[in-house]
Amino acid sequence: MSAEQTYPSVNALAAPLVERLAADAALLRLAVTQENGARMIDAGASARGSIEAGRRIAEICLGGLGTVTLAPTGPIASWPYSVVVHSADPVLACLGSQYAGWSLADETGETGFFALGSGPGRAVAAVEELYHELGYRDSADRIALVLESASAPPASVVAKVAEAAKVAPENVTFIYAPTQSLAGATQVVARVLEVALHKAHTVGFDLHKILDGIGSAPLSPPHPDFIQAMGRTNDAIIYGGRVQLFVDADDAEAKQLAEQLPSTTSSDHGAPFAEIFSRVNGDFYKIDGALFSPAEAIVTSVQTGRTFRGGRLEPQLVDASFA
Repeated sequence: MSAEQTYPSVNALAAPLVERLAADAALLRLAVTQENGARMIDAGASARGSIEAGRRIAEICLGGLGTVTLAPTGPIASWPYSVVVHSADPVLACLGSQYAGWSLADETGETGFFALGSGPGRAVAAVEELYHELGYRDSADRIALVLESASAPPASVVAKVAEAAKVAPENVTFIYAPTQSLAGATQVVARVLEVALHKAHTVGFDLHKILDGIGSAPLSPPHPDFIQAMGRTNDAIIYGGRVQLFVDADDAEAKQLAEQLPSTTSSDHGAPFAEIFSRVNGDFYKIDGALFSPAEAIVTSVQTGRTFRGGRLEPQLVDASFA
């Protein structure tokens, strides 16, 4: 992104989606409360939540710059219902908003709370180095953050977010759901396009050249155990996810990106994620970061019209994980 261009406010675009989510709380089986001065929307902790809530939360995460739909056909035949994500501005939608990049912990140490914040509120605080690289910072007086969490953030986290974003606590909405819930699982699988954008950034591809993007992954069934639930949502993307990017690049660049993006580039590829997680004794930092990618990448050069492919779907590993 360049300084001379004007970019939309992801918080302004997401604001009506947040308000509709709150207004439809009863329909979506959500609980809306006011805690520590901020609005809390429980989408799957004490509240039951729903797949539809997860779909809407994913669109909020994208900062109003993408659509998330549920499709009756998908890349894995035995698990045909898929989460499909599309954005005409995938860099801003996925990296500038959806990416879970803000580390939020209870610094008082009283609750042990920790979660990674995602969603448009990140772009107002802009505490991550990523925003300097993107050349983007949002300005808004009302913000929303999404947390993959089984509890509402404590007072210290609310204060930290409000201070960093320079907004009053009552103008902050936290939407939270654990991975084990219907909404939580759905919104995590809806990150299939985001992980491809993150991987493109990691391998050094020029983000300015990514024009459009579509991704799909099988809707993973929830599991009451956190490790199994986390494993299923990761496996949906790592072994069942497919992404197509449209790039303003030559054939050599497009081909290289297609080869670099998939999870098959990882030394940890080939086992269900829960098994890999157990193998490293629950230490995320011991897992090869290249694993967090879609199974298959399709990259189309708009300069030449040629399309290149990399990676492969692994239906048997999706079956082993989901079953």
